[in-house]
Formats: sequence, structure tokens, C-alpha cells
Amino acid sequence: MKIRVLLPTVVDVFVEETIQEFKHYITDSVEVEVCNLDYGPASVEGEYDEALAVPNLLEKAIEGEKNGCDGVISLCFGDPGVKPAREVLNIPVVGAGEASMLYASLLAKSFSVITVLPNVVPMIENISTTLGLRSKLASVRYVNIPVLELVDKKKMEEALFEEMILAIEQDQAHALILGCTGMLGVATSLQESLKERGYDVPVIDPSFAALKMTEGLIAMNVKQSGLTYMTPTKKLYK
Repeated sequence: MKIRVLLPTVVDVFVEETIQEFKHYITDSVEVEVCNLDYGPASVEGEYDEALAVPNLLEKAIEGEKNGCDGVISLCFGDPGVKPAREVLNIPVVGAGEASMLYASLLAKSFSVITVLPNVVPMIENISTTLGLRSKLASVRYVNIPVLELVDKKKMEEALFEEMILAIEQDQAHALILGCTGMLGVATSLQESLKERGYDVPVIDPSFAALKMTEGLIAMNVKQSGLTYMTPTKKLYK
């Protein structure tokens, strides 16, 4: 099984960390290739960034299928390019935001997403609406840390924990989702810290969720429906 993981950013700050993090998730039967963009934004923190990321992401998704990949992941919580990629690929395409919310909806009656900036809050709310899960979305909170500054793990984890407590106590969240795929390597420790505070709730890592959902779809030999995601009509593209 071979999965292509696409980081919708032109900087490589998260590439090596993502590769190392995914080694904790995969089994020997799964090969993961991680790549970022040749052109596009440095990070996705709004609809404009997402629009700029999509063209090259689609090119790399198509390239992945041609090179024998069995599935593609758009590794960004905003799920850039997921829907158009589903129209042109014959392998499953999974977005980290969708996968996270679907898992959380199985585990709890309500969930909150803790993300980076207020800019992305409407994007996350829109994803929950499209999935039919808006009624389960207790809140979208943010730590006010730009994506490229998430390399400061201590600062990030402390800010996440503070917002998670508020999500539980004020918003009645019963599950929590890390709202950015740059929030690597902290889900387990945050879940344990919350349990020490008396809150036995799941904390969903979006990268882990996207990978396991993609693995499952490949193993089941299913992909996105051709009736929902129809092949684009033939026309001039310039």
C-alpha cells in the first residue's frame, strides 16, 4: 500500500517532522511519501491561501496516482483540493479536516476544534456543515499562533491545553480536535493532561486520522463515488 501525503505549502519546515511523525502511525505494509508544493503559499491560513495551493496540489495528486499510489491525503485541516482531486483521481482522496471530524463524531456527541488563527474559523465551520456535522460542532477555538510558528512545541501545547479546558468547561465539548496538521506530536500528551484534570475525552490528531482513514478505504477497495465526484468534461484548459 502506497500513500502520497501532500503538504499544501512551498516551505519544507514540516516535511521532515511529518515523515518522522508518520513513522509512528504506519505498519510495514504501508509506504508513505511526503511532498510539499513547487508553487503556492507558505501556509494555508484562509480561503485565499487555499485557492493558491490547489493548482499544484492537484498536479501532484495526479502525479501520485500515475506513479502507483493507492491513495492521496491533503494534509491540511482546510482540506484544500480534496473535492476537485476526487473528480480526477480513481484512488481515494482524504482531507485531514474531514477525517478528524468524522472520527470525533463517532466518539462523542459534541466536539470542538482548536486551531491556529481566527482567519480559519469560517473554513472549519464550513467543513462541518458540508459533512452534516454542524450540530455536533460545539465550538472552534484558536491559539492565535500562525502555522509557521508552531515549531515552538512548548508554547503551542500550553496554548492548546488552555483552550481545550475552555472548550470542555464553557462550550460542552466532549471530544477535541487539533485544528492544524502542523500541531504534530502533542495529541497523546494533551489527552493525558486532560485526563489528569478529570476530563476523559479523546484528542484527535488530524494527520493520524487522515492516514488511518485512507488506509481503511484502500483496504476496503473503495473510493469516492463517481456519481458525486463526476469526471470533468473534456474541454480546453490553458
